[in-house]
Amino acid sequence: MRIGYLECFSGISGDMLLGALVDAGVPFTFLEKTAVALNVDAHLQMRKVSRGGLAATKVDVLTPDQPVSKPAHSHEDHPAHSHPAHTPHRPLSAILAIIRSAPIAASVKERSICAFQLLGEAEAAIHSIPIENMHFHEVGAVDTIVDIVCAAAGAESLGIDRWLASPLNVGSGTVVCQHGTLPVPAPATLALLADAPVYAAGPPMERVTPTGAALLRMLDVTYAPLPPMRIKTSGYGAGGRETAGQPNLLRLLVGEEESAPADEAESVAVIETTIDDSNPQLLGYVSELLLASGAWDVYRAAIQMKKGRTGVQLTVLCRPDLVPALRDLLFRETTSIGLRWRLEKKVALAREFLKVQTAWGKVSIKIARWPTGKIANASPEYEDCRLLATQHSVPLKQVMQEAMRVYAEGASSAAEKDGR
Repeated sequence: MRIGYLECFSGISGDMLLGALVDAGVPFTFLEKTAVALNVDAHLQMRKVSRGGLAATKVDVLTPDQPVSKPAHSHEDHPAHSHPAHTPHRPLSAILAIIRSAPIAASVKERSICAFQLLGEAEAAIHSIPIENMHFHEVGAVDTIVDIVCAAAGAESLGIDRWLASPLNVGSGTVVCQHGTLPVPAPATLALLADAPVYAAGPPMERVTPTGAALLRMLDVTYAPLPPMRIKTSGYGAGGRETAGQPNLLRLLVGEEESAPADEAESVAVIETTIDDSNPQLLGYVSELLLASGAWDVYRAAIQMKKGRTGVQLTVLCRPDLVPALRDLLFRETTSIGLRWRLEKKVALAREFLKVQTAWGKVSIKIARWPTGKIANASPEYEDCRLLATQHSVPLKQVMQEAMRVYAEGASSAAEKDGR
């Protein structure tokens, strides 16, 4: 399976993703043709820059009102105190009409429309108005339309089957936008990020923009540690500013996922601690932090401790190299003053993902295979089903059952073809 891994240690924006795509091998001329095809009087400019001493690619959208490279404090990457440039107000319907009428691939149109609909839903919810009455401000600008459509085209051209990303550095401070001075992340960004793992590091500035958050949703990104993979190519996309101590870059790794054979054991670290004087809500929070920091699994079990006290055993499974970081997190965030850890061996079946189309949207099916290639198990991804159940107000179990029905029908049809 071909993997695209986004390392968002300094956030993500539209221009950063375009730069990373070009740096990783997407022909710039292909993106330029896509921009021209939108017929919005815009084209792209590419240049090599340095961020923190590292060479990277910077891609900007140029329009008649912006005939030269974007200034250092552009909307896609500005410090917390900057002032936004004036941009036109556009209804969602006008933006979608531009995309639908462009002579570009249908799949690229579908992804781009999805991104703008997500932006529209986020903005409409923030302002408590119907989405059809939503007029975009910053995100309705021509450069953002080009950013999203060209990113969709570039991502598809790499032939990536599955997108993953690191936790997101969203930045800190405040941002000045159409609605006044607001804390980072901006409201639309916060709504689009949903339950993505986030943190803040580096100088105060907006590091994940609304466009960047919409692109992550458009690519259906899974947040996870870097998986075992053979890296074929990589690229660095630059933001608009040089930032001291925190290179303003987005790194993209592209390669083939490596799955260990089912009969090949690998090492897993097991960290355990027992706690009898902590708020259960605090332990739930700590579990989320551990998972966002790379733990494979975190679980709690009620236990009987000395002197008749009831306590909780917190167990963490992770890569051996993560033990120091997760150990320190446990000491910092819980009341525990001691823990133990050990190495064990685990055996796992090879896994892959397949998307199926239900009446409410797409759902990923996780498939486990025996070493012979025969399917051992298949199940719908919970987060996909939960999101669709929430969006369409249908029972979660109904979405899960429908996803498995569609998958089973597809598997049955494939088996019949193979038997002919």
